Parts: sequence; C-alpha cells; structure tokens
Amino acid sequence: SVIEEARRTSAEIVLVQMDTPGGLLSATRDLIQCILGSARPVVVYVAPSGARAASAGTYIAHAAHVAAMAPGTHLGAATPVALGLPGPLSPQDRRPEDKDKQSQGPGTVDRKVINDAVAYLKGLAQLRGRNAEWAEKAVRDAATLTAGEALTEKVVDVVAQDAADLLRQLAPCALERSLAL
Repeated sequence: SVIEEARRTSAEIVLVQMDTPGGLLSATRDLIQCILGSARPVVVYVAPSGARAASAGTYIAHAAHVAAMAPGTHLGAATPVALGLPGPLSPQDRRPEDKDKQSQGPGTVDRKVINDAVAYLKGLAQLRGRNAEWAEKAVRDAATLTAGEALTEKVVDVVAQDAADLLRQLAPCALERSLAL
C-alpha cells in the first residue's frame, strides 16, 4: 500500500488526493484501518476543484490526520446505501397490503446500519478533533458542505488552492499540531 511504501521510504507524510462519489463500506473500513495504523501522517486532500468526497469519501477524510479540500469541492452525504435492495414502493407499485409497511418508517436493520454509521463517523471526528455533531448530520440527514463551509464548521483542517499551497500550509509545526489531536 501507499502507506506502507511511505514507511519504507521514510516519507514524512502520505498525501492522498481524493475525488469519489463513495464506495463499499467494507473497503472503506479497510482503508480507514490503514490510515489509523499509519506510522506516517496521512493527509487526505479533496481535489481538484469540482471534486467531491461523498459518502465513503467523507469517512476517509475524517480518518485522515489532516483533512484538506480545494475550493469548489464538497463532502458529505454519508448515509449508507444498500445496493441491490428494494427501496420504498412508488405510488403506482403499491398494493393495499403494502400500506402498513410504507408507513412504519425504517426497520430495525435500517436503524442498526444508520446508528452504526453514525457512531463510526462520530468516533473518527472525535479522534481527530473535528465536528462530531456535523458528522452525525452527514449520516442521518445526508448533509453536505462546501470546502469553505467545512473549514468554518471544523470538519476539515485546511482549504488549499493546490498541492503546493497545501504543502506550504502543512509547515512542520502546523503538522505537529494536527497530529496532537
């Protein structure tokens, strides 16, 4: 992995540029475990402008030692989505016997998945000193933020124009402060 390569080559940081609509939770958790276990600080940079860290990308950014975004990017909408499972019935597909099922709201399994995702993202936010209340909104309400909003809300640590600007902002003393979180 890139993280292992950084350790072998004595790199000071691992810089991951990200643009993702999301992905599978199992793969996301594997990557997050690598980030959390990294001997080198991992910087996740949502870039270039127009990029996003949606869904799984939000979890990955929260796991990073330093979360950064380029202007014109966004993150959030971290509600788990079950691929291949039937969703709510459309009005034309409803049968009289489906009426009660539709009005009951999320079932036990749905609540378990959502609550687990909330705890996971909030835990990452708390670990890195970021906004845990917003993390919960990202899961429960599919909340999103632009780069500027994410900085203001303390969801990310840096907004940088490009990789060179990001590295300038990650001066050794600033990086040490972020690692102390």
